[in-house]
Amino acid sequence: MQNSHFRALCAAAALVLVGATAAYGVTNADHALVSAVTSTARSPKAIARDPARHPVEELTFFGLKPTMTVVELWPGSGYWTDILGPYLLPTGHYYIALPTPGNAEEDAGATAFRARIAAEKDRLGTPHETALGAGHYDIAPAGSADLVLTFRNLHNWMEDGFADQALAASFKALKPGGILGIEEHRGRNDQPQDPKAKNGYVRQDYTIELAKKAGFEFVAASEVNANPRDTKDWVDGVWTLPPTLSQGEKDRARYVAVGEADNYVLKFRKPR
Repeated sequence: MQNSHFRALCAAAALVLVGATAAYGVTNADHALVSAVTSTARSPKAIARDPARHPVEELTFFGLKPTMTVVELWPGSGYWTDILGPYLLPTGHYYIALPTPGNAEEDAGATAFRARIAAEKDRLGTPHETALGAGHYDIAPAGSADLVLTFRNLHNWMEDGFADQALAASFKALKPGGILGIEEHRGRNDQPQDPKAKNGYVRQDYTIELAKKAGFEFVAASEVNANPRDTKDWVDGVWTLPPTLSQGEKDRARYVAVGEADNYVLKFRKPR
């Protein structure tokens, strides 16, 4: 009787995962990834952002596998860590490159991030911590990574003056044939690119050229996070929109209706 009950529970769980995979519109997403994304251990705040961030689709596009060595650059509050940690814990290897000390806001964020990892190490594992910032580019052992990921960070590195070095560090860390995945706020093609990206937007063609300069081959682009409502002419740049909503209550409904920024998702390969 117990065995029959157990088999019934397993079958029900499998149906839930299949249904969730279909709901994400990704027929080749593995169940472990869907399970990590749909986990009730994730915060409601993070889950609320899933419709804008499309984690299953994006990570599938990058080719994530559970046995990979993955490097995440500047994880912020840990939206992606919350997924990648449990997913990679059983059979993968996970590196986290935090910002180097020196910026009060980033230092506070890194402290909070470390505390969260320590509090949830049974679920998230204990990622290998490295650093990325001016003069600090050893994000993982050379030639060790299958996948390097960065989500909405390139504009920060441009402002701080080390975007070229960050991409070169990614190239160095990857194995031949390894993948670099970049998500970034898409700048307007009818305006020249500000090399400091002060408004938080970076032209897609500019990013592709930066990656090629570092030695990468361009593989493909995904429009999974495109948002045509984003006109990219906001009073406080991209931070006017969710999730930051820098204007507070002023015109809040308008910005919430626009949603998160128009983002491109780009896949590059280190030549074999």
